[in-house]
Amino acid sequence: MRFPPWLPALLGFLTAVGPISTDMYLPAFPAIEASLGGHPGTAQITLAAWFLGLAFGQITQGTLSDRFGRRGPLILGTAIYTVASAGCALAPDLLTLSLMRMLAAFGGSASMVIPRAIVRDLADGHAAARMMSRLMLVMGVAPILAPTLGGFVMDHADWHAIFWIAAAYGGICGVVVWRVLPETLPEVHRVQLGPAAQLSRYSGIIRERGFITHALIGGLALFGLFAYLGGAPDVFIAQYHLSPATFGMMFGLAAFGFIVASQINPKLVQRFGPSRVMRSAVAVYAVATLFLVVVAFIGTSHWYLIALPILVSMISMGFTTPNATVGALSRHAAHAGSASALMGTIQFCLGAASGLLVGIASDGTARPMGILMLLGALGAAAADLCRPKLK
Repeated sequence: MRFPPWLPALLGFLTAVGPISTDMYLPAFPAIEASLGGHPGTAQITLAAWFLGLAFGQITQGTLSDRFGRRGPLILGTAIYTVASAGCALAPDLLTLSLMRMLAAFGGSASMVIPRAIVRDLADGHAAARMMSRLMLVMGVAPILAPTLGGFVMDHADWHAIFWIAAAYGGICGVVVWRVLPETLPEVHRVQLGPAAQLSRYSGIIRERGFITHALIGGLALFGLFAYLGGAPDVFIAQYHLSPATFGMMFGLAAFGFIVASQINPKLVQRFGPSRVMRSAVAVYAVATLFLVVVAFIGTSHWYLIALPILVSMISMGFTTPNATVGALSRHAAHAGSASALMGTIQFCLGAASGLLVGIASDGTARPMGILMLLGALGAAAADLCRPKLK
């Protein structure tokens, strides 16, 4: 199927709901805890609630998109996200904020799972990897700018404004889908399955070795990323006393490394093949996180010695994530929405666990964050050893 050249940019804009909603409020963690009466580490509960909402939302949105097409579920999902983000801005306590974050994630997951299915509707193999990398280029502007924007807002307003901005972004996404996005799943290819049949389909997908190993590679790599997202504000703002704006710029630099790597990825895949590229990236990720743990336990007064291995980890994820996604979906063209949703559910269940663990283990140092990142890297390496080779 031919697609307009601007479509990856549009899909990236939609998918950016995820990093915007995750990253923009990270500099506000200390302020949220102070405003709503939480002790250090409690703001991570709202992040875990977000990941949990994404886990349930993705598996639901994938099923809906396979049954009703891509546009309708996207419009409904962005509407839910917009209303719930406004609810976050009005939340009077951490419990309400966590519940609103979970609801926003449930709706926002449509903008994260369905664009991946649209890519699979249109392309496979190297073509899909190229399109996914182009999507990530646009999507990648969000994690670069979002924490910097969040830091700027914190310097000039308060944390409530961050969620009003998120609500406005959700509203824009809904209008863009309604007015511009083409439908990529014809009615003849839509799946009319009841709950039992859908569960059977998920069971078949998860038993396929290529899917589960690639989904775990991506999910366990993201387990480490989510530990970084949850732990970084307390480490860099509370321990090393970086301003929210400086933290945002540091965070943006790591995201920039991820995006550059994702754009180099197609050229390396063409030359060396996706298997070698992904295996090398996972190995680099493991080495970088091991260095992070060593530095965290030795102790240092220089925050950049913590930030450097994190930057290397983010770069390695830019090579790991696109190839893991393509590898998981490549054998599931007939039900790309369901496969994409199941992969997202696996990843964000791991993310919710990581967010809770880093909050529970928080001790004012980088050690809990570093240990969880290393565990994620080692898990990804183990899954990589078990996977079939990508073509």
